[in-house]
Amino acid sequence: MAHTRHGGRKRSAGGRRRPGPGGGRERPARLTARRALRREVPSTVALLADERDFTAMRRYASFPFDDHAHYLRQMEGLLRALAARGVHTAVALFDPDGYAEFCADARLDPDTPASRTRYTAETAAAGGTVTYDGQPIDRLVPRLIGAAEERATLEYATALLSRTGARDDIARAAAERAAAALRGVLGAAGPGVHHLVCSVPAGGTSLVAVVHAEARGERPARAAEPGAHIFRTVLACGIASRGPGGIVLRTSLPGERDRVRGWALHDGWLRPLSEAEVFTAYCTDAETGEPIPPEHGVEYRAGIPLTRPDDTHPDETRPEDTRPDGE
Repeated sequence: MAHTRHGGRKRSAGGRRRPGPGGGRERPARLTARRALRREVPSTVALLADERDFTAMRRYASFPFDDHAHYLRQMEGLLRALAARGVHTAVALFDPDGYAEFCADARLDPDTPASRTRYTAETAAAGGTVTYDGQPIDRLVPRLIGAAEERATLEYATALLSRTGARDDIARAAAERAAAALRGVLGAAGPGVHHLVCSVPAGGTSLVAVVHAEARGERPARAAEPGAHIFRTVLACGIASRGPGGIVLRTSLPGERDRVRGWALHDGWLRPLSEAEVFTAYCTDAETGEPIPPEHGVEYRAGIPLTRPDDTHPDETRPEDTRPDGE
């Protein structure tokens, strides 16, 4: 960040300061107003979160750091200074590969601070940000990486849903059913703090979305945005493709053991898993398929039946050639 240094007022021959325009009273007022305005100008900082990305930026002579740990300490100091001034600051990930592409497309010299600033403002911020609220850097970085991963999941799921649905009405019906399914799960969950994970296979990998919700008293839980939007989009992909997938719900209540329930996608809706199926699903390594020990203090319960919407299944009128590649 650049700082402008204001020069002093001219002195008279006798050594006294000469009043500036307005008798010397307007300038302090202008400075106070300017400082107030600075608090209302948001700031965006792009962070090199891991060592590999940091090393990639060291090839530029104008990049002033040679140690990642020192760089992170300096960035933390900058963020604290902005927060102390009352500046709202959003933190984004700085992607060296994306930066190089950005500079090539815009015909910019990548070895300048001005190009890095422009990339941060125009591209990095669009990839998902985390608001800095004073958290330590070792807590900020995982949140930042998580936000970037959520953004990538949403973009991939949206594109996949568009290809799978082929027609707007199919994709829309799948999205509406996914929203109804999430409401149904949260409505059946009861009071407590809820942690939901949706997993849908897609092209040799899995789309995974996580959302948190809390219910107190008689009011049903509501999932927080933007996580709920990502969750619904991933679930809609599984509904529209008529593929496998499912939801695991973990509920915590003070003084009680955590409860785990599960549902599997079947024919465009969520089929409740039995207690044994929930246990098997939760106690199996997703990558290796090997069994893992059950978690202490957790109860495995059957999923609760959910009322299926009366609308037509979003795939019933879909031509066969609209299925995603590989199905």
